Amino acid sequence: MYVRDAKNRDEAWLLDRIEELGLSDVGFRSRDFVVAVDESSDERAGFGRLRVHGADDEVCELADVGVPRTWRGQGVGAHVVERLVEHAGDASHDRLYAVTDEAGYLTQFGFEVREPEQLPAPLAARDRASGEVPAALAIEAFEMPPRLREAFKTARPRATETDETASSSDVSPEEFGIDPDEATYKYDTGD
Repeated sequence: MYVRDAKNRDEAWLLDRIEELGLSDVGFRSRDFVVAVDESSDERAGFGRLRVHGADDEVCELADVGVPRTWRGQGVGAHVVERLVEHAGDASHDRLYAVTDEAGYLTQFGFEVREPEQLPAPLAARDRASGEVPAALAIEAFEMPPRLREAFKTARPRATETDETASSSDVSPEEFGIDPDEATYKYDTGD
C-alpha cells in the first residue's frame, strides 16, 4: 500500500467516490488530490486533497479525505492525511486547517479543535454544515499513531454485506424463477 499524487486517469474514480461519500467537489481538480493504492491489486483505497485559500495562498485546508467502506479501519485515511501534511509543509505552510464533522479522528494526529472565530478569514466566512467544527494543526506537530502505521502495512479490502450476498454462486435456476424443464437456451447443445 502506498499514497501517490493523483493522475488524470484517477479523475472519474475520484468524482464517483466523492459523490458516493457525500463530499464536496467544489473547485475539483484531480491534481490537488492524493490517492492511496494497493500495490498488489492496483486498487484505489482512499483519497484527499489540499485546498489553498486567500489572495496569496496563505491558508491551507485539509479537505475531502475519504476512504471507501471496504478499506476503513486500516490506516488508509491516516496515510492520506500524512501525505497531505507533507505537501502542505513542502509548500511552506506552517499550519493546516480543517473544517470537519470528524474532529475526533483528526485530533489523533495533533489537530486541535478551534472556535470558528479563530479561523483565518477565508475559512471563518464559509458556511458550515451542522456538526462541522474547525481544527488546526501546526505542521511540525503532526504525529502518526503507530497502530495506524502498522495497520497500513497489511491493509486489504474487506468484504461488505453486499459483496457477500452478490458473490453467492450456489443459486439454483429455480431461485431465479426459471423452470429448468421448460427453459429454452440461446445455444442448444442437443442434450
